[in-house]
Amino acid sequence: MGEIKQTLRASRMLNKAYECSKGYRHEFIMPEHLLLALIEDFNFNAALNIFYSPFQLEDRVKDYLDSVESLPEDTEYVPETSAQMSKVLELAVHSVVSSSAQALDIPHLTKGILALEDSWAAYLLKDSLDGQEANFMSQLINFYDFDDEQEKDGGEKDDESSTKDKAAWKRLVTCMNDLYKQQNPLIGREQELQRTIQVLCRRDKNNPLHVGEPGVGKTALVWGLVRMIEEDREQGSSGRMPERLKGCKVYQLDMGTLLAGTQYRGDFENRIKMIMDGVAAEQENPANPKPNIVYIDEIHTLVGAGATSDSAMDASNMLKPYLEAGNIRFIGSTTYEEYNRHFSRSKGMIRRFQQIDIAEPTIDEAKHILRQLQPRYEEFHHVKYDDEAIDFAVEASAKHVNDRFLPDKAIDLIDEAGAAAEAAAAQSVADGFAVSTITKAHIADVLAKTCKVDALAVAEDEDFQRLETLAPRMLAQIYGQDEAIRQVVEAVQMSRAGLLDDNKPLASLLFVGPTGVGKTEVAKVLAKELGIELIRFDMSEYTEKHTVAKLIGSPAGYVGYEDGGLLTDAIRKSPNAVLLLDEIEKAHQDIYNILLQVMDYARLTDNKGRKADFRNVVLIMTSNAGAQFAGQGIGFNNSVSRGEAMMKQVKRTFKPEFLNRLSGAVVFRDMDHEMATLILQKKLRELDAKLQAKNVRMTLTPEAFDHLLKEGFTPEYGAREMDRVIAQQLKPLLMREILFGSLKAGGEVTVSVKDGCLGIG
Repeated sequence: MGEIKQTLRASRMLNKAYECSKGYRHEFIMPEHLLLALIEDFNFNAALNIFYSPFQLEDRVKDYLDSVESLPEDTEYVPETSAQMSKVLELAVHSVVSSSAQALDIPHLTKGILALEDSWAAYLLKDSLDGQEANFMSQLINFYDFDDEQEKDGGEKDDESSTKDKAAWKRLVTCMNDLYKQQNPLIGREQELQRTIQVLCRRDKNNPLHVGEPGVGKTALVWGLVRMIEEDREQGSSGRMPERLKGCKVYQLDMGTLLAGTQYRGDFENRIKMIMDGVAAEQENPANPKPNIVYIDEIHTLVGAGATSDSAMDASNMLKPYLEAGNIRFIGSTTYEEYNRHFSRSKGMIRRFQQIDIAEPTIDEAKHILRQLQPRYEEFHHVKYDDEAIDFAVEASAKHVNDRFLPDKAIDLIDEAGAAAEAAAAQSVADGFAVSTITKAHIADVLAKTCKVDALAVAEDEDFQRLETLAPRMLAQIYGQDEAIRQVVEAVQMSRAGLLDDNKPLASLLFVGPTGVGKTEVAKVLAKELGIELIRFDMSEYTEKHTVAKLIGSPAGYVGYEDGGLLTDAIRKSPNAVLLLDEIEKAHQDIYNILLQVMDYARLTDNKGRKADFRNVVLIMTSNAGAQFAGQGIGFNNSVSRGEAMMKQVKRTFKPEFLNRLSGAVVFRDMDHEMATLILQKKLRELDAKLQAKNVRMTLTPEAFDHLLKEGFTPEYGAREMDRVIAQQLKPLLMREILFGSLKAGGEVTVSVKDGCLGIG
C-alpha cells in the first residue's frame, strides 16, 4: 500500500481476516473473511443493526465460507491475498487518497467491499442493506468519528472492550458522579431525599418520579443524591447510604442528544438499546456490581419521542422492559403541567414510577437555602451580600415575581445583583474588580429593572418622602375630590407599610359620580405619580355575554382560544399596575362574577389554567349609574347631592356580594364654581405650554376668563364642557393668527371680549 498508513482498528480487522482464513484452512484471504471480521467489530455491528440483523448476515457469510474447499489439516501453508481481496485494498487506498484522509480505516475497507463485482461478500452485504448503502456508510462514518473524538478526550485505547464502552453508549449520556463538585450543594429536602433513597431500595417499581413546579429544585435533588453517594464512597463504612446503593453511578439521559442526528428509522431505537444494555452490562462488571441509576430530566418528553406515523412504538414503550426488570433504576422529573398533559397519558409508565411531590419551599426555607449558597456567589462575583439583602431577595421575589417559584427566582435576584455590581466595578476600576457589598437597595434596583416592579413598591427609606407627598401632588392635579384621593393614597401607603391583607389587591375602589368630575382622571394621575402602567378597559365593549369571555379567554374549541385572556395576559405582563374598568355598569352581569374572586383572593384563572396575580394591582371601577335620576329632588328643601343620589341607585344596580367586597365606594362631588375655576386655570396652563412651543404668549383679560368660565361651567356635563368651549371659541382664534396672521413667527396676543364673543386685540 506504499506510504498509506493504517489505523489501529483497520490493521486489527485485516489481521482478523488473516486468522479467519487460517481457521477455515482456506488457501486465500478473501473479502468474505474480512466481512466476517468486520461483523464482529462493535461499531460496524451497531451501524449494520439499524438496517439488518448482524447475526443473520454472519450466518449467511459463514454458510458461504463453509462451502469453500479447505486444505488438508496436515498441510503447511501461509494464506495469500486473493485477487478480489487485493481489489478491495486497491479500492480502499483509492478512497483514502480521493478523500484526503490521513490513514486507511474500516469505512474505506467497507466501501471497497461494496464496490466489488462478482463477489459473494459484496452481494451478501448489499442484499442486507437493501439499497441503503449510502445511508449505511453515513452511519458507519458517524460511529467511528464519535470513537475518534472519545479517544482524543481520553487518550489512545488499545483495549477493545474500553473502546466498545465509549463508542457504544457513554458518549450519549452524562456521568453525574464526575461533575457533582461543579454543582450547588443541596440544602434541606431531607424528607424528599430520604423518600427517593427508599424507593431506589425497593425490589419492584424502584423508580422515583419527582414532580414539582419549575425552579423548586427537582434537578438539585438528584445532584444532592449524587453528592451523597460520592461522599459516602470517600467515607467508606461510616457513610449514610444504604448498602444496596453504595458506589452506584448516576447517568443523565438527555433526549436532545438522543434525537440529534437520528435521520433514519431505527437510529433512535438503537441508541436507547445501546445505552440500556451498556448500563446493564456495566453493573454486571465485578469491579462495579451495584445497580446503576439513569436520570431522565423532563421525562414527559419520552412519551411520543421517536414514534412515527405508522407505529405506536416510542421511547417510553422501549424503556418499559427495563423499568419492569428492576436491575436499572430510573429517576424522572417533570412539572405538574407537563405531567398532566403528556406523562399521564401513558398509564404503563405511571404504574412503574413512584411519584414524589417536590413542593415549593417556604420563605424561611428559601432564606436558609440562599444563605448556604451565599459564599459561592460571593466568590464568583467578587462581592459581599449583607444579611438584609438576602432576606429581602426572598421576600421581594415571593411578593412581586408571581409566575416563578422559590428558591429559583430569589437566587436569580442575588445573581443578577452580583453581576450588576461586578459590571459597575469593571467600569470604575481599571485594574480589576473592587470588592463591594450588595445591599437591599441593589436588590430593589434589580427587581425594578428585571421584573417590571415599580421602584416605589421596593424603595428604600429615602423614598418614603415620595409616599408622603403623594397626596399633595395628586391634589395639585385633581380639584375638589379630596376624599377619593385620600382613599387611594391610603391604600398605597398601607401596602408599603405592610398592613394590608397580602392575598387581596392593594385596593378595590368604586368611583361613583356624574360625568366629567374626574373619576377616570384620578386613576391616570395615580399611575403617573407611582410610575406604573395604567391598564384601562372600556366596559361598554363587554355588554354581551360572549364578549366577557374575552377577558379570561375563550373556552377550548371556540374561536380565539389560542389568544388567551385580555385581562389575565395584561396583568401577567404588568403585575404592578392601576387597573381601570371604566363605566362598569355598562358591562354584562357576568363581569361581576369574574371580579368577585379578583377582589377576594387577588387571583384570576384564564382559559388555559394559568393564574394572574392581582396582589399588586389597584383596582378602580367607575360608574355613573343612575345619572338620569340624580338631581330630581322632591320637595322644597332638597339637599341631596347628585353623587349621593347616584350612590343609592348604585346599590340597586350592583349585587350585594359585589359591593361587600369593595374596599371603598367613593362618591365624587358635583362640580361647583370654585372647582370649575381651578379646572379652567389648569386647562389654560396646558394650552400655554402648547403655545410656547410656537413662541406665542397668550394673555386673557379678566372678562375673557369670566366668559370662558360662564360658558364652560355646567354641573350637568362637568369638565368636558370646558374642553369644548376652549376648543370651539378660543383655539380657532389662535389657530387663524398662527397660520395666517400676526403670530406666524410667534409673538404676544391678548384675548378679550368683544360684543359678547372672544376676540384678539
